Amino acid sequence: MRAVAVVGASLAGLSAARSLRNQGFDGRLIIVGEEPHRPYDRPPLSKEFLAGKTGETDLALEQDGEDLAAEWLLGARATRLGKERRAVRLADGREVRADGIVIATGAAARTLPGTGGLAGVHTLRTLDDARALRDDLALGGRLVVIGGGFIGAEVASTAHTLGLDVTVVEAASTPLAGPLGETMGGIVSALHADHGVRLLCGVGVKGLIGGTRVDGVVLDDGHTIPADTVVVGVGARPCVEWLEGSGVALGDGVRCGADGTTSVPGVVAVGDCAAWYDPRAGIHRRVEHWSGARERADAAVAALLSWGAKKPGVPRPPYFWSDQYGVKIQFAGHAAGADSVTIAEGSPQDRDVLAVYRRSGRPVAVLGMNRPRQFMRWRKQLAAPPP
Repeated sequence: MRAVAVVGASLAGLSAARSLRNQGFDGRLIIVGEEPHRPYDRPPLSKEFLAGKTGETDLALEQDGEDLAAEWLLGARATRLGKERRAVRLADGREVRADGIVIATGAAARTLPGTGGLAGVHTLRTLDDARALRDDLALGGRLVVIGGGFIGAEVASTAHTLGLDVTVVEAASTPLAGPLGETMGGIVSALHADHGVRLLCGVGVKGLIGGTRVDGVVLDDGHTIPADTVVVGVGARPCVEWLEGSGVALGDGVRCGADGTTSVPGVVAVGDCAAWYDPRAGIHRRVEHWSGARERADAAVAALLSWGAKKPGVPRPPYFWSDQYGVKIQFAGHAAGADSVTIAEGSPQDRDVLAVYRRSGRPVAVLGMNRPRQFMRWRKQLAAPPP
């Protein structure tokens, strides 16, 4: 293998490029990125960067003086992966050929139909998104966040500290029920009310109103919420359209083995676009978290460089964190499938909690609110090999 192309230049792609060099690959390394920016850290976009506490230079993921001896093709969108040969076609007509391919094209924010071109309406996924949203939040006024997931909650928290009047609209009856379960999702989401942020649950959004700029959100029940700025935080879709017809198996993202290998030899996938097989649960899962993008690159690169020579291990349970209203929220594992959740330490009323999720008596996930030390102990237990 003399040439490897990494398609995607965010954390997952950069981590894969580093792993290639760290694992002894000394051939040609091409890194393709759709955005014009060098790799940057995304978690601060909804928090410190949005609040103006962190600058763009602080987001850089590359270390000072770091040189991967790579060819960087930035501002270049991949449009096709050749089925017969490993060749990546770019939107500008160029073609990148390589012996190995790392797919790291991530995910894109979902939008609301019919909102294109209406000023004051934002999604938050990229640095350019964050720049535009920060400019609008600086104007003050009324913010409506559509979607009570982690991105929406973090934006609401940040906007609240900036002095905006904030309303969060969530279609589900309990925000965060998907990743945290209904009980703990309700406890975490209560942070909004604790700080005077309105949370409307169990109602969908019919549409937005306004001339050239948004001035209201119309709900399914007929009510209209006045808005100067709207943030749509209704999830993300994996960026895998360019792989159709390539022979790479797709589902909710790229279907991978437990080591990132795909259905096409010499092609692996990492990051938000990759649905790795989870031997513990017997299903494929996408892990849209910073830790997954960072940690799984090593296993995928090892598999790429020794195709079929090693038995895949068991990926670590996913881990993510969120900072909302001064509370540090940490979660590891999968809440889905748990048949019980118990408060091991702390008090839900004080938003100071360590909760353990179990299935048939075995811990499968843990949630911490302002309990970092205890949480890390439980996270290590979850990462232990299954019996």
